[in-house]
Amino acid sequence: MGYSFYVSKNKQWELCVHAKSYSKLKDKLRVITKRSNGKGYNKLKETLKMFVRGWVSYFKLANMSDKIKRIDKWLRSRIRIFIWKNWKSKGLRYTNLKKIGVKANQAYQWANTRKGYCRVALSPVLKTSLNIWVLRKAGYTFLNDIYLKVS
Repeated sequence: MGYSFYVSKNKQWELCVHAKSYSKLKDKLRVITKRSNGKGYNKLKETLKMFVRGWVSYFKLANMSDKIKRIDKWLRSRIRIFIWKNWKSKGLRYTNLKKIGVKANQAYQWANTRKGYCRVALSPVLKTSLNIWVLRKAGYTFLNDIYLKVS
């Protein structure tokens, strides 16, 4: 079933999600957010939304808020990598960085960087400009949002 049990602080048995289920979740999210999958933004958003809703609805009985927050943080970095990869040219990166509120000088520096996708996605520039609120507004769905609605 994917569930497991643990003894809580008040000496009661409670449900949690099994470790294998978390690893399968991360594997599936890794496939969905793969940066070379050829999907556009809309297809990624739709696929991610359907998968996240289904997974959280299945495991809604378990206590998983802390683990989900960590997975959401990882998922946001994967989405930033996907977005950065799709901004292929220096000119497009510069234009889009300016659109999301990065200063022109800093946008020019990061558009011309030779750092890899992961390093740029974890940089303070993209973390602050493509934060969770911007990604939600763009239509991306996260595990914690659905979990709070369901539970």
